[in-house]
Amino acid sequence: MKTTENIEQFYQRVPRANALNLPLDNTGAGHINVFSREQCSIKAPYMRRDFYKVSLVIGTGKLQYANQYLLIDRPALLFSNPQIPYSWEITSQDQKGWFALFSESFLLNNERAGSLKESPLYRVGGNPVYFLNEAQLQEISRIFEKMYAEIQSDYPFKYDVVRNCLHLIIHEAMKMQPADTFQKHHNASERIVALFLELLERQFPVDSPDDPLAMTTANQYAEQLSVHVNHLNRVVKQHTEQTTTQHIAQRIVQEAWALLQHSDWSISEIAYSLGFDTPAYFTNFFKRKTGKNPLQARGSTNI
Repeated sequence: MKTTENIEQFYQRVPRANALNLPLDNTGAGHINVFSREQCSIKAPYMRRDFYKVSLVIGTGKLQYANQYLLIDRPALLFSNPQIPYSWEITSQDQKGWFALFSESFLLNNERAGSLKESPLYRVGGNPVYFLNEAQLQEISRIFEKMYAEIQSDYPFKYDVVRNCLHLIIHEAMKMQPADTFQKHHNASERIVALFLELLERQFPVDSPDDPLAMTTANQYAEQLSVHVNHLNRVVKQHTEQTTTQHIAQRIVQEAWALLQHSDWSISEIAYSLGFDTPAYFTNFFKRKTGKNPLQARGSTNI
């Protein structure tokens, strides 16, 4: 399983979200889709996405980040940034509202792109949740309904209208005060360790030499989890008695051994698939960790 979900994979996981069968480039400048949460509101696994999502959430649930969470217990506007991994846990059966899912290229296909730098979509360290009063809920609902109707229309400039509506939602949010009720997990360090180990395992098995590991360093995992690498290293060492780098190296060695034993890939293909720049670097790494070079490992049954 990969650590980042793209739009196509999202539709495979939630096929009802694309009931209109929109292509991945349905606008000529990226992708946009608007759909109801009543049909498509399901538990979302912890991962990054390579697309943006703006959600009008009516119903209760828990928004989880690496070391904090927010209880959504009233109507809210939620902005999901591809750089920040999260999960969503439904806590009530009654789920209503809207989703707008779109690529960055769709949103930035206009002359006002620079004004978005301080928006909820891009602001570094910003709070992505805005609780709505009744008037705000009605206003945001009308904008989503307008976008949904436009996407289904035959108007030749409908995606310009949809883009303007999306900008309007963003600017309405910029007028509001974001939620300030994020709570730290009581066992935040344990959760970070568990998420690190989960992300590590998600990268395996490696299915193809053409699809190499996305993350091979502690810094990359820390970025995925939105924590400082020093903090990640500290809590991993504290709870497992091994460093982050040791965990990564051990899992790469385990995968390398499996590929050497059970695939017909060349040493070079295995090296590149596991994130090494050169076969020589891989050979030195493998021998240092196992006492054997890769060719010797191919004829051995003991790691």
